[in-house]
Amino acid sequence: MRHGKKFNHLGRTSAHRKAMLSNMATSLILHKRINTTLAKAKALRTYVEPLITCSKDDSTHSRRIVFSYLHSKEAVTELFREVSVKVASRPGGYTRILKTGNRLGDNAELCMMELVDYNEVMLSAKEGAKVKTTRRSRSAKAKTGDSKETTPKSTPKADVSAAEPVAGKPTDEDKPAQSDETGETDSEGTEPKA
Repeated sequence: MRHGKKFNHLGRTSAHRKAMLSNMATSLILHKRINTTLAKAKALRTYVEPLITCSKDDSTHSRRIVFSYLHSKEAVTELFREVSVKVASRPGGYTRILKTGNRLGDNAELCMMELVDYNEVMLSAKEGAKVKTTRRSRSAKAKTGDSKETTPKSTPKADVSAAEPVAGKPTDEDKPAQSDETGETDSEGTEPKA
């Protein structure tokens, strides 16, 4: 039984799977974006994100560890020189998986996997949205802060009706008098209408 075994073998032997993930990680680091299936992308995410975290510490030991996974000098150089500088302030979550639909032949779910800090379109849209939300939140805070200070708390309904009668609505003292057989009363409530 395979209870609790969460690792996706991707239908490959161990050596084949390691080689494939190494090649995919190298391609992702060099090209910043790759197209693959969703299952492979999820497996690659768990493979490449620890390597990117390791690249934040630029030492010979870290480079050797990453090289033992990638087997590519160009990818290691790119990772430590450019990628690690861009992701230095990010505490994980360096990759993004965007679903692109299903493959025609076998209906496999396809996706595009990319490094988060290299998508210029989403970064510019995110910065534009931040400015707008900041402006809205400041004005909203100012309005709510002023309204709390200037307006007193509303009084309960019982206090409002007891304080002053509303125009057009009769109070307890202005209750209409008993009416005659017709059931009509005067506007003052004292005499029946003719």
